[in-house]
Amino acid sequence: MRASILVVEDDSVLNRLLVKELGKAGYEVDGALSWQDARQHIAAFAPDLILLDVNLPDADGFGPLGELASSRPVVMLTAYGNVNQAVEAMRLGAADYLVKPVNLDELEIVIRGALERSQWHAQKAIRKADVGSTMIGDSPAMRQLRQLIAEVASSDVTVLILGESGSGKELVAQAIHAASPRGVESFVAVDCCTLQESLFESELFGHERGAFTGADRRKAGLIEAAARGTLFLDEIGETSAAIQAKLLRVLETGRFRRVGANTDLRADVRIVAATNRDLRQRASAGHFRDDLYYRLSTFIIDVPPLRARRGDIVPLVSHFVTRRRQSMGLDPATFSAAAINRLMTYDWPGNVRELRNVIERALILLGKGREVDVTHLGPLQGETPAISSSTCAGAATPGAQALDDGLMLLGEPTLESIEREYLASLLKKYGGNRRRVAEAMGVSERTAYRMMDRYGYR
Repeated sequence: MRASILVVEDDSVLNRLLVKELGKAGYEVDGALSWQDARQHIAAFAPDLILLDVNLPDADGFGPLGELASSRPVVMLTAYGNVNQAVEAMRLGAADYLVKPVNLDELEIVIRGALERSQWHAQKAIRKADVGSTMIGDSPAMRQLRQLIAEVASSDVTVLILGESGSGKELVAQAIHAASPRGVESFVAVDCCTLQESLFESELFGHERGAFTGADRRKAGLIEAAARGTLFLDEIGETSAAIQAKLLRVLETGRFRRVGANTDLRADVRIVAATNRDLRQRASAGHFRDDLYYRLSTFIIDVPPLRARRGDIVPLVSHFVTRRRQSMGLDPATFSAAAINRLMTYDWPGNVRELRNVIERALILLGKGREVDVTHLGPLQGETPAISSSTCAGAATPGAQALDDGLMLLGEPTLESIEREYLASLLKKYGGNRRRVAEAMGVSERTAYRMMDRYGYR
């Protein structure tokens, strides 16, 4: 689809010339000789970019600039260029500022760049919405995590993501990439645990033909595959001392060398690393380079375990159930009170990954049935297999008493019902102590207070 341009220029000769030349360049172009004429064209034509003369017969081009630039790139044209005017144009949102007579080659470069940046901003908004939809949960811990992602995404600094296995470290890395200026390029993930030590260097940096036995052709490495994008090094703590030294050089110089090569290549990548190990402790013990640790830890994000944000369990379960049942062409499932109680009070040592696997297994066992019970959940880590519905429903648990049978999991009334009953059980268990109720739910006291007020439990 061709990009559309509106030329707003009161010099009729120049206007016709620009419309003609930009049309030859492949754009859909229209012209306006005044601001009043331009307004009608904008309403009917909806151009992707506007060339706007500073001095129009019925308006000062700076007047409408702010409004126009909020929805599309605007390139200003003037016959009397000066520094102050250029600064003011950019302050008001102009994509660029050109002095007449306009060099057509330069104009095309400026237009192409402005349209590319405009496309990037539109894609960025879409990516941020997609990222938000995959980061399930609204607990204080999740809100803080989203805020950290938003703060670091726009920069190009190295990020170290810490967290237990299964807590979602790669999802965080993907969110950082998607919300960054590099988000339109590749996201390449490397599991440092699975690559054999003898092949790691070749896979990461690439190799030249004849670099070693079996290297019958040149091969680009993963750093090159991630060019202009993001390289995610998962479980960075498992790398050898030799690989650590080479990674440190990449971070310090921005350059790398293929195995068997004599020249360096530029590493135009952003590096995001992750580990479930204590790298500071490993560095102190001599198992990880101090200098590499400090390079990696420019910005640290600590992903909370699922047990620290229990308020997100129900939304996560709802997400997994909806996705699975839709793929199976089945109606939403219901969960028994005992099943919900068990999911809410279990500590989830495997975090979100374990929760997802448990729900997947339960729905497979459920088949075309409608209600998931504790028997479908199976034995969880550290539990004995023999757990019946009656035992689970009648037992006093660390987090809550049993809920009423037959609560539905999906849909707004379902989530509200679960939240209301769960809150009531915690208030009863902790004698109305708001602080302890908040701790058990994994939310702030203020959030717990608002929930109590919403359900009339104050």
